[in-house]
Amino acid sequence: MNSNIYGTGVALITPFNLDFSVDFIALEKLIDYVIKGGVDFIVILGTTAESPSLTLIEKQDIINLTIKVTKNRIPIVVGIGGSNTLNVENEFKTLDLNGIEAILSVTPYYNKPSQLGLYKHFKRLSEVSLLPIILYNVPSRTGVNLDASTCLKLAKDFSNIIAVKEASGNISQISEIIQNMPSSFSVLSGDDELTLNLILEGANGVISVIGQSHPKEFSTMVTFALNNQKLKAMQIHENLEKFYHILYSEGNPSGIKAVLSHLGLCNDILRLPLTSISNKLNNSLKSILK
Repeated sequence: MNSNIYGTGVALITPFNLDFSVDFIALEKLIDYVIKGGVDFIVILGTTAESPSLTLIEKQDIINLTIKVTKNRIPIVVGIGGSNTLNVENEFKTLDLNGIEAILSVTPYYNKPSQLGLYKHFKRLSEVSLLPIILYNVPSRTGVNLDASTCLKLAKDFSNIIAVKEASGNISQISEIIQNMPSSFSVLSGDDELTLNLILEGANGVISVIGQSHPKEFSTMVTFALNNQKLKAMQIHENLEKFYHILYSEGNPSGIKAVLSHLGLCNDILRLPLTSISNKLNNSLKSILK
């Protein structure tokens, strides 16, 4: 199954108004900002989008707005995942995904399934999905790790499972996947700071957070890395490094929403239980931006 998912993807936030309703005007502005910044694809309704706090109606409205604003300029990936396989399957079938390139589906969280349970979960989703699926492994959030062996088995057994967003931070595990994956499969970094090294090792791109505030710089770095222009890529990586270390220190998307607010792209508003970052961190991010 061919896919256009490679290079720099950005995991978009969901902007909110003062009354906590979805700010579609800000979302439209943000989509245009990252596309003009040179990113290769966008991801909506992922972790950074605060998807667990969104209703199914809001999700469909966000999908519709994104398709309308993007105007086929770059591919769109939609996050659909959860800890109840049947509910996830129902969202696959219920949401109107016409115009979407692929689905990003996180490993089931909280209930900590075995590797067999993870395999059967994604096997079932593969069998009902009309779109390619990108696995999303982020054990720091879900409480379960998708082992390299399970990831590779899924990649080899199901042609519509086309990639994994790897945010485990386990370099040896990610390297094992890169070295043994089918030629039709891709590894996408799920960690901004590790992106350069992973691409130089054989990863195909990234689903980034910082690429949302710095789309031109980050996408240029990724392009240099994919073309094996290590020194040019490293220069940009080092310039962004000060952001890597503090942007996530009080959680995501709290940090990136503060940065985007300083850039005039959205309000610094999150839905509970998430809250804005501290004044101390906010001032540090503001200082770095200047």
